[in-house]
Amino acid sequence: MSMSSRFAFLRRFTLCKALHRGALVLFLVAALLGIRTGDALAGNITVSAAASLTNAFTELKTLFEKKTGDTVTTNFAASNPLLRQMQEGAPVDVFASADQETMDKAAAGGLVDKATRKDFATNGLVLIVPVASTLKIAAASDLKAAEVRHIAVGNPDSVPAGRYARAALTAAGLWETLTPKLIVAESVRQALDYVARGEVDAGFVYATDAAIARDKVRVAATMTGHKPVSYPIAVATAARDAETAKRFVAFVLSPEGQAVLARYGFGKP
Repeated sequence: MSMSSRFAFLRRFTLCKALHRGALVLFLVAALLGIRTGDALAGNITVSAAASLTNAFTELKTLFEKKTGDTVTTNFAASNPLLRQMQEGAPVDVFASADQETMDKAAAGGLVDKATRKDFATNGLVLIVPVASTLKIAAASDLKAAEVRHIAVGNPDSVPAGRYARAALTAAGLWETLTPKLIVAESVRQALDYVARGEVDAGFVYATDAAIARDKVRVAATMTGHKPVSYPIAVATAARDAETAKRFVAFVLSPEGQAVLARYGFGKP
């Protein structure tokens, strides 16, 4: 190799090393600043959320994925079964409950990062009937009538909506009287389905559930006498991707996330 060729080769080699070093520095700076540089750094999280959040969180998942490039897997069920899944080691990055009690248990068990816990939505409990029902039901006390035979309610031991219903009926002095008529559901959405299909005469669900099935059910009364229906969210302590989980929680709390929840009838925290 001539002297000029050798010099040209060394110049190209030195330039390549410099470019490589520069790219590496930029990558490290981006990583330190939390800037993602491609699909290789996209997050992947599992969000376990109360059944009543199914529609709203499905939309939030889609928007978040488009906005960030992250992947979100959603898991919907009654809050207590979701807690039990976490206790048994199921992979969860974000937990959203339909009541404070279940989140309190998760926090007490060290299953969620208490510092990330935030309230993000509120709801209401309503008494619904099939849209074509001819029964005269305008208040919970009307459920005592002989023609009302079956009433759907979430299992109070595992479904927050069931606990709210029990509290409301107990406050009204009706729980013991109506217990023989109760058809216990494993989630608030199952209770909604029972009423929507006309399999029961009435049921207790959240206002947001009644809203998404307004063509099949109608609200007979809004319940009182229970604790406020408040939804908390937190990052799981065993989260595989805590940073992406925190970004999702922040998105739910953001104006954009809150607007989605509002469209489905949820109130502000």
